Amino acid sequence: MFLNTTSPRRSFNIPININLQGARRRQTREVLHVARAHEQDYSRGVDGRGGQRARTQVPVSSVGEDRAILLGFTMMAFSVLMFFVVGITMVKPYVNSNWEEASCVVLHSEILEEWVDCRGVSSVPCLRVKVNLTGSNQTFALHFDEESVLQAPECFYIPKCLMDRKELQKEVDTVKNSLDTQLGITSSCLTDRTRHPRDAILKRKYTYKKTLFALLWPCLMLGGGALLVGLVKLTQYLAHVSSGICSEAAEGRLTSRHTQGQVYRLLRKSSMLSPS
Repeated sequence: MFLNTTSPRRSFNIPININLQGARRRQTREVLHVARAHEQDYSRGVDGRGGQRARTQVPVSSVGEDRAILLGFTMMAFSVLMFFVVGITMVKPYVNSNWEEASCVVLHSEILEEWVDCRGVSSVPCLRVKVNLTGSNQTFALHFDEESVLQAPECFYIPKCLMDRKELQKEVDTVKNSLDTQLGITSSCLTDRTRHPRDAILKRKYTYKKTLFALLWPCLMLGGGALLVGLVKLTQYLAHVSSGICSEAAEGRLTSRHTQGQVYRLLRKSSMLSPS
């Protein structure tokens, strides 16, 4: 019987190489499968870090932003109330007034003996002034402005209420003396033939400029409130966009590092398993 000492080694040479190559292939597939599973878990937030990343992407408004938004809405609400008040006190009287310019001649002025009621709190002297409209023979009762026409149809001027009687009389006398210097002199006045056919006023209280000036403040408050809310919302949107961009960049860097680490470990294990 002949023993060949070299044949067993040669017979086991090829199977050993096949087994080693099969082991390396299985190890490579397992490493790639594990790396792919880790990448999917990381993208879904299963590994714990993704959940925190998803939470950090949600914009959290600070106390200052909440107060700024509340202030903006409060300003807009108060501006609406101001529009309502200004509309009743200034805009409506201006729209309803239809006073046209004319020329008047002061005929005479007198202080009535009977004092008139002043808004239910006191009585004041009444100064009555008669004028003649230029170009006509009609006589009109002259008033200081639209308010005096509604309060006292017979009086030209009503002083302030709750004043001393001597001061009231002195003030009315001063106005009468000023008008007496204009007797027989043509001056400008305003008339409304439709609503007040027998009255004329010296000046308008509700003018176009005064109405616009009264509407200016509600408009500024409304615009300021809307601008404040808009700026806060814009800041929150930009912060959300910036947070999303930073999170995507950080996720890309971590994924690339994780993949590089898996490939490095794979190559290292392959080099260790390969025969020298």
